[in-house]
Amino acid sequence: MESARKRIKPILRILRRVYPRSRTALAFENPLQILVATILSAQCTDERVNSLTPALFKKYRTAADFASADRAELEAAIRPTGFFRNKAKSIIGASGKIVAEFGGRVPGTMAELLTLPGVARKTANIVLSSAFGRAEGIAVDVHVARLAGRLGLSREKVPEKIERDLLAVVPRRDWLDFNFMLVNHGRAVCRARKPLCSECPLRALCPSAGKIETPRPKTSAGLRSRT
Repeated sequence: MESARKRIKPILRILRRVYPRSRTALAFENPLQILVATILSAQCTDERVNSLTPALFKKYRTAADFASADRAELEAAIRPTGFFRNKAKSIIGASGKIVAEFGGRVPGTMAELLTLPGVARKTANIVLSSAFGRAEGIAVDVHVARLAGRLGLSREKVPEKIERDLLAVVPRRDWLDFNFMLVNHGRAVCRARKPLCSECPLRALCPSAGKIETPRPKTSAGLRSRT
């Protein structure tokens, strides 16, 4: 961890330079929408979620609307995101509690959000940072988990333990943006299957640099093709 503490400041400086406007790619207009969109994004791309939420949010405008939704209709509407039954159950359950205990408004603290059905720390962190501009932790999704390991910021595999390690080395003032910067970097460069280590601005600070990169296929003309 001492190595991570020494490297985190230059890592953050580079990430902020390369990804100056890092925010969630999920489209939303209010806390309820980002809560629902984040639930839908589990094991699903943000692009797919964004393709169906406009119609979803037009039909269900409030927590009360979601709480009273017909389960079969909601499942059909969100089916393309996968795991639609569990997601519908979480959305209806969370919305019901928001109506019953929070006056129909999405709560703005970690402790309160974690009482909602289907809401764990990752979802709560994204809602807090995106909707309320509050940092009570660092959301650990698949990108953050992968990059935390490759960058030597955590050796853990469980999201809660990875977050604990990150909170110990990342300055609190950077918690708000850290997830979004790592997600952007994970999608653009440090990909799961074909990380582009030779093009990575963090390569001098990354203990995994050059050890996991898969060579790009060449075209018939001998030029490298982008994937």
